[in-house]
Amino acid sequence: MRLLLRALLLLALVLAVRLFWVIETRSPRLPANAPPQTLVVPPGASASSIGRQLHDRGLVRHPLLFRALVLVRGQGSSLKAGQYELDGPLSLEQIADLLVRGQVLRSDVTFPEGKVIEEMADLAEAKGIPTAEFLAAARDPSLVRDLDPLAGDLEGYLFPDTYDLPGTGNRGAVLVERMVERFREVTLPLRADIAAQRLTLRELVTLASVVERETARPEERPRIAAVFHNRLVRGMPLQTDPTVIYALRKAGRWDGNIRKKDLDLDSPYNTYRRPGLPPGPIASPGREALLAVLHPAATKDLYFVSRNDGSHHFSETLTEHERAVDRYQRSRSRRAGNAPS
Repeated sequence: MRLLLRALLLLALVLAVRLFWVIETRSPRLPANAPPQTLVVPPGASASSIGRQLHDRGLVRHPLLFRALVLVRGQGSSLKAGQYELDGPLSLEQIADLLVRGQVLRSDVTFPEGKVIEEMADLAEAKGIPTAEFLAAARDPSLVRDLDPLAGDLEGYLFPDTYDLPGTGNRGAVLVERMVERFREVTLPLRADIAAQRLTLRELVTLASVVERETARPEERPRIAAVFHNRLVRGMPLQTDPTVIYALRKAGRWDGNIRKKDLDLDSPYNTYRRPGLPPGPIASPGREALLAVLHPAATKDLYFVSRNDGSHHFSETLTEHERAVDRYQRSRSRRAGNAPS
């Protein structure tokens, strides 16, 4: 009789433990209307540390339960790092499955063409990457030392594209590494054309960055590039406003407006005062701007002026250019009641 009683007690204990295990691992602890919670799993995180995070969020009764679950299921070495969004009434088993599958929260950031490092840092910061992290990585030229020994930072080499955001670690540094790697992917097939144009990679990126900043119209890029090619061949200064704007940025004087006196700014980036290319890229050009420099339009144009609608009027001679300036710029200034510049 005692043996039977002990057996029944043992069976009851086993059933109780089994019931407790099932309830704790298969039943959600939070209601269906609970807000989503973010779980960040660093690389190399232990099951115990993950269990503590889950306990802090009210997703498990005791932090060691998660460790016990993954040990029982043989998943201790299969948990993947990343940022997870725990949405809905998830059980502990469902959470473990998410981490084993690596079903991380996908978030991305888009960098348009023609942005400078500081503008890119602002876009990254809006996605939760600290500005300081991004800038520190972007100002370290070691990632492109083999491509451009003269680079003082990564201006021009952070390729404009859409990127998945890193979930953990120094996210700014990881993102910057991905952007440089994308730059390498895009420019590697262009190396033969770069050599044929007798350009260095730095010169290509520098001129492409100027082209990128001069026009937002894809069809105009080869013609803008042709103007700059033609001026360089003739020893004419580029005289392009985006380089002055970049010089003002470097001097901490850019306020969104360019004035006539700014054209006299003493800076190696001021192509009104200095002949040839600026000393380095003034933004990050996209693939089409790079191709425009490598394959400029077959024109003799030396000048262009904005039509004030996003497009430009191109001219081969100074006389024709001055007429265009008078038509599109000075007449507009007069209509606005201002003296022509």
